[in-house]
Amino acid sequence: MTDVLIESRPDVMMDLDRREQGDVRTEEMLVNMGPQHPSTHGVLRVVLRTDGEMVLEAIPHIGYLHRCAEKIGENLQPYQYIPYTDRMDYLAGMNNNQAFALAVERLAGIEVPPRGKVIRVIFAELNRIASHLVSFGTYGLDMGAFTPFLYAFREREMILDLFEAACGARLTYSYLTVGGAHHDVPEGWTERLSEFLDYFEPKIPEYNNLLSYNHIFVKRTGRIGVISRADAIRWGLTGPCLRGSGVRFDLRKAMPYDGYETYDFDVPVGRDGGTDGLPRGVALGDCWNRYYVRMLEMEQSVRILRQAIARLPDGPVIAEKVQGRKLPADETYVEVENPRGQLGFYIQGDGSAIPSRVKARGPSFCNLSITTHVARDVLLADVPAIIGSIDVVMGEVDR
Repeated sequence: MTDVLIESRPDVMMDLDRREQGDVRTEEMLVNMGPQHPSTHGVLRVVLRTDGEMVLEAIPHIGYLHRCAEKIGENLQPYQYIPYTDRMDYLAGMNNNQAFALAVERLAGIEVPPRGKVIRVIFAELNRIASHLVSFGTYGLDMGAFTPFLYAFREREMILDLFEAACGARLTYSYLTVGGAHHDVPEGWTERLSEFLDYFEPKIPEYNNLLSYNHIFVKRTGRIGVISRADAIRWGLTGPCLRGSGVRFDLRKAMPYDGYETYDFDVPVGRDGGTDGLPRGVALGDCWNRYYVRMLEMEQSVRILRQAIARLPDGPVIAEKVQGRKLPADETYVEVENPRGQLGFYIQGDGSAIPSRVKARGPSFCNLSITTHVARDVLLADVPAIIGSIDVVMGEVDR
């Protein structure tokens, strides 16, 4: 009876022939990843064109968190705009405060006191560690490892306690401002910082044993999402995404600011597996290297912080007569190395106290642009690994 039914259906016979010959036809499908998805690290929508488990194309769609941040900057005095910079990259508020303040100071000719510069370096490097801890913890979570998340947030909580003691805030600080720092650190604060560094530095090898060298984690991230040195430069990548591809470029070394040229530290870059004790399953420019550069950067930030504590001078922390100062009819552009890469602010003055143009160059926005190029012909499970290794913050992407 079955044979009769099949013989009466030529299309069924044709499909059976194809299966016998291995010629199976598949159909592509569009899958929305986000905008509310735990692996997109914010309100990011990625449209995936899939063929079974293979991702043929990944197209990011942004704009869900747009708040007209740049236009607001053209309606406020610079010192009033500092709180808005916190909310661009809300995991690195101190670094964003510093970047905008430096641009205003260069345009207006404001000189920051020596103590203010050292305090800026201290808080910028502390925030770099705090940001990388979030990246370390959440990236492990994306790959299925829950424990690193708990370790990372345990240490980050200590940094936030230090921030809260200094400025009263734990996420959006508005502490580093035009002219220096808003106010001095409380008595005994540097001693607390030294105690934290003594506690934290031995933890980094523990993180590496827990996650970085974990066999499953290496398999999930090694040789996945490889970005060549040439592609990293061509797509305008910066920060760990650029250095993970072997390009040793860091603004703290290349174009120092706030006295970074006087500190002794190294710029970590990605490497091929099997060298210097690295796992053999990794390759230059892959997801693992982008992740591991951040782990190495935390060690360097500890080095910088110890030097800054030792040289912290006495004196004021902020320049005089900053509020209400008029901006000359000129323009400037200043970049700093924030945890995700080069964060730049362009400011144009017209002789009044309010800028006529404010423009931000965000590292997350530029780094995210390579997603379509690198997330091509990969497995569906590799997409969270690739996006997580880029480490985007959507408040800074959309602005």
